[in-house]
Formats: sequence, structure tokens, C-alpha cells
Amino acid sequence: MMLLRYRGREGMLAWAFHRIAGVAIWAFVVLHVVDIYLVGGNPGAYNELLKIYASPIGRVLEAALGAALLYHALNGLRIILMDFWPALTRWHRELWYVSWGIFVIVGVPVGWIILKPIWEGVPR
Repeated sequence: MMLLRYRGREGMLAWAFHRIAGVAIWAFVVLHVVDIYLVGGNPGAYNELLKIYASPIGRVLEAALGAALLYHALNGLRIILMDFWPALTRWHRELWYVSWGIFVIVGVPVGWIILKPIWEGVPR
């Protein structure tokens, strides 16, 4: 397995997390196409799907999607910066940690807002 043979470090982790986030985003897009189809094709099924989205597991998945989108965007910007200014590749590790810092600063409050109704018991 590639993950077990490779030494790891920030570059490899950035690569792996970027792919995982991309697959998660793709899965959401597929689910979104299906649920939009259900609006016209089967409104009852669509309403049931909305109940799942509003449930605690739905909120956790929504927070995970937000995290995947945010990480994928920040890492993509890091890659773009290094593509336009190749000298920055010397600091790819530091840039990765900066992107994680931004991820925490933005992601934690947003995640809290998304997950807060679970603890308060408030429906959406």
C-alpha cells in the first residue's frame, strides 16, 4: 500500500487529503443531482431526504462536506501560488501549515454553527 511505503511528510499528506476531499465533494455533487431530480420526480421522497439532511447525522455530514470544501479550496490556492511562483515550492511545507491555520480559523466557527443545533435540539 502506497501510504505504508512512502515516508509521508507534509507534501504527501497534502496530496492525499486533497484527493480525499475531492472524492467527498464529487460524492456530494452526485447526491445533490439525485435530490434535485426528486423535487420534480418524487416530492415525497425529496421530503424524506430533507428530513435526513436535518437529522444529527445529516448535520455531521454537512459539516464534513464544509471541511472538505474548505480544505480543497485552500490547498488548491496553495498549489496555484506555487505554480505561478515556483520559488515558493521551497516553502511548500510552511504554506501547508498556513493553509491549516486558515482552515482552523474559518472552519471551526462554521462547523460550530452547523453542528450547534444538534446540542441544542433545535430543528433546522
